[in-house]
Amino acid sequence: MTAAVAVSRHLHQPLSHLPSGSIPIIPAIKSVLQSLNPQNPRTHQNPNPSILNQFSPYLTPNLVVQVINDLTNPYHSLFFFTWASSPSPNPNLYRHSHFCYIAITDKLLSRKLFSLAADLLKTHKKFSDFMVGKFIKAHGDLGHLKWAVKLFHQVRRGELGDCLFSYNALLGVLVKANRVSHAWAYFGRIVIKESVVKPDVSTYTTMIRGLCKVGMIEDAEKLFDEMSCRKNSMTYNIIIDGFCKKGLVESAQRILDRMVEDEACPPDTVSYTTLIDGYCKKRELGNAMRCFDEMVRGQLRA
Repeated sequence: MTAAVAVSRHLHQPLSHLPSGSIPIIPAIKSVLQSLNPQNPRTHQNPNPSILNQFSPYLTPNLVVQVINDLTNPYHSLFFFTWASSPSPNPNLYRHSHFCYIAITDKLLSRKLFSLAADLLKTHKKFSDFMVGKFIKAHGDLGHLKWAVKLFHQVRRGELGDCLFSYNALLGVLVKANRVSHAWAYFGRIVIKESVVKPDVSTYTTMIRGLCKVGMIEDAEKLFDEMSCRKNSMTYNIIIDGFCKKGLVESAQRILDRMVEDEACPPDTVSYTTLIDGYCKKRELGNAMRCFDEMVRGQLRA
């Protein structure tokens, strides 16, 4: 029996009266939503969601996230999320978790429904720095750089507190769009001059990636050395790759040697293979083989 048939057959019978496992809950919810077929709440009078009340005893954050992710129609996801925000009855005192808000925000942004997503988060008082970072990235993915910058400045002037997530998102958007000079200027202004944010490893790694991307390897190394937080393998690997692309394999080797000394962040396969490729391009096959042997020995020790 399909979920759709099961739902239609028991439409007015509480699910709690049915044998355990007789209806898969998520397919049943999806079938009901397909039948209701809610649309954009701004342009349509949507149906009464009371038929969903039969599912309220089964609500959990994990179920809500899975339903949102499984649905292809974002308006169905929004309709379900809105109903689940205040189900009646609510025997388990269900409340949306942070991950539920992330799921619905991601769903709406993936369909370019920026205004609906913003209204939802503002209504539920969840329009945080973290969420704004998602909006900035979504705008950046569409090439809307002016909107991304505008959003960051709104957060910076607003009352959301720290703006680290949105700032990191803006850096990522600018670097991805090859606006590295703009990203570098923002870094100098927001981090160095005005101390608006305290940079984390993501901030530094994104900026170093951008500098390496446009060949500003000296600035990248300087920033790498000045990092005020612990480096991770991605940070190391990006600077190694940057040196290798400039043909500076000796400098790349020096960075890898520092990784070897850093017990908290030893070189990984990417570190070694990047350096090996750099040596091969310089036709330094002896050093390439030495590096390969070191990698194998390191893996054996691990």
